[in-house]
Amino acid sequence: MSSNIVKALSLQTGMDVLLVERIIQTAPIRYKTYRIPKQAGGFREISQPAIEVKALQRGLIEILLRNLPLHEAATAYRTGMSIRDNALRHAGDGPILKMDFKDFFPSIRPADWSAYCEKTGVLTEADDVKATSLILFHRPKGSSIHRLAIGAPSSPFLSNALMFDFDKLVTDAVGRDHVRYTRYADDLTFSAPRTGHLVNVDRIVRAAIKSIDRPRLKINDDKTTRVTRKYGRKVTGLTLTNDGSVSIGRERKRLIHAAVYRASKGELDLPSLAELKGLLGFANSAEPAFIMTLRERYGDEVIKYIQRYRIPKRIPQQ
Repeated sequence: MSSNIVKALSLQTGMDVLLVERIIQTAPIRYKTYRIPKQAGGFREISQPAIEVKALQRGLIEILLRNLPLHEAATAYRTGMSIRDNALRHAGDGPILKMDFKDFFPSIRPADWSAYCEKTGVLTEADDVKATSLILFHRPKGSSIHRLAIGAPSSPFLSNALMFDFDKLVTDAVGRDHVRYTRYADDLTFSAPRTGHLVNVDRIVRAAIKSIDRPRLKINDDKTTRVTRKYGRKVTGLTLTNDGSVSIGRERKRLIHAAVYRASKGELDLPSLAELKGLLGFANSAEPAFIMTLRERYGDEVIKYIQRYRIPKRIPQQ
């Protein structure tokens, strides 16, 4: 193979060129796949690349994927941005429309990447396109089809880049009706001053899907929802408040308060303490003022203790 990409990855990762080539040849099948339950029911299939494949994917992020142009409507997996930034673009008291892609990552295939490279000129050598395709795409056991894996560190970067044309088409089209649009991975959110502004959005999205040819996407009709101020508006898990801000929501705050109280009394087991640490991290990124409230009520040392908690690699024998 010995493509330019292989040589660049060798330098980036510190691996010998021949080793990089050997890993690439079998990269699509070097994944561990498992399922996790979805909050709304059912399961999501996660495919984690082997450590050596992941190293090449991370190398590819640094030398190539991180520099690909992204549309401003794409808010997921971007440095310095979070779900709070995505939700804040829709803050206010207007209605929102939410749509969702069906099997978003698995819908993206090597042919989509090849077409992108040909169109943009980001890679011009056939060997480079082939090598990167083998690194980026997973071939599930029992299948002959390569697809983007949920669980690979490179998948978010690649999906955002390949969605540039779609994001631009939708942004420009809905903007004529005073509609704001963001996409957080497969979650599409639209907001407007009044419900009437949103009537054309569904048609515009489906027209954009047909127009771009690649990737070949489908809308998950079961997840299309329209929400007004009356019923409580949520975007990527955050509640839009009527004063133009965002919140993690009263129920989640209640649960965190109760858990922090128990932690302050030494009543949480190790898994619960680890879960609480994650919840505090989420709350801090989404609604920092709530963390200040917790500090005032339970003390700074309690919150620091939870935030600094580390799960022991090995629990000592009693």
